[in-house]
Amino acid sequence: MIILKKNIKSNSRFFSIDFLRGLTIFLMIVVNTPGSWSFVYSPLKHSIWHGCTLADLVFPSFIFLIGLSMSISVLKSDKKLFVKKIFKRSILIFFIGFLLNWFPFFNSDIENVRVLGVLQRIAFSYFIASILILFLKKTKLILLSSFFLLIVHWVILFVFGASEPYSLSGNISQNIDGFFFSKSQIYQGFGVPFDPEGILGTLSSSAQLLFGFIIGRYLFIEQQAQKNKLVFLFFLSILMILISLSLNIYYPINKPLWTGTYVFFSSSIILIFLIFSVFIIELKQKKQYFFFFFVFGRNPLFNYVLSIFFLKINLFLIKVEGESLNNWLYSSFFSPYFEPYFASLLFSISFALFVWVFSFILFLNKKIIKI
Repeated sequence: MIILKKNIKSNSRFFSIDFLRGLTIFLMIVVNTPGSWSFVYSPLKHSIWHGCTLADLVFPSFIFLIGLSMSISVLKSDKKLFVKKIFKRSILIFFIGFLLNWFPFFNSDIENVRVLGVLQRIAFSYFIASILILFLKKTKLILLSSFFLLIVHWVILFVFGASEPYSLSGNISQNIDGFFFSKSQIYQGFGVPFDPEGILGTLSSSAQLLFGFIIGRYLFIEQQAQKNKLVFLFFLSILMILISLSLNIYYPINKPLWTGTYVFFSSSIILIFLIFSVFIIELKQKKQYFFFFFVFGRNPLFNYVLSIFFLKINLFLIKVEGESLNNWLYSSFFSPYFEPYFASLLFSISFALFVWVFSFILFLNKKIIKI
């Protein structure tokens, strides 16, 4: 029991963060690359509009974990270097995301490429949160700024939306994006021009990144008995779940709009996973059981970009017997031998393992690709 009272040293590597990043990237690849979109288990599907599935927890996990990691890196960074990193990383991440949307380049003109996306949302959120952290410094002020962002986001949605401000047709978010971008530059997956990584939602996703930062500062930096901190965070996560569920009737949990209730609900689930990973990996020192995810977690951005790159190559550039490589592999090696839903899942896991091999090569060579 003595080990539970041990403090985690601020200069150690936090394998629990590597584990959660690796788990997030693995799930992100699995969600993005089923063998067939017609056969996907319900938890691996995004909610059609309101609600939250396992798939809906993946992206906010990535946002939250960026904040968690920043709580350590900011402590170690020189302020001037940190300012340079803010601008450099934000621009590069946005640019990489745009290029991924455009790739393989020949199939669309640049003026018709979707401007926003996953990496673009990360870039904007990272920029806003980093500026606030840099200038506010104190944990209480950073926490207040995160609530302020959530309130501003809610007010804009509620006041400027239509009679049903949280609906697909009545939300103001699509009007804001429509002001800056043409219809061809906005996501069309909902049947209308609406971008789930739109400009307005960046306010609440930035707040979620700040929540991750605050939790990381409390958990890994402040010198208190670790057991007490984990117990406190567990009850905090339960309280956040209850608050978000009670408000859900009036302010729906909604990923495409990235509502405040969605931020609270997803952050609380992520926090529970963090608590157990810190307990098992950092305190109980059982990290040997999670090697697979550590490998993924060392280069999360590289793994995500590589997965999208390979996916698009397989879909658009490589043809076998008149169909894409992805479809051919699925129909030849998975679909004939397994039940359709399980076959589709096996394909996505196999794709994730394929990406993991490249990550493992970097891991063996102790290479970490940073932006």
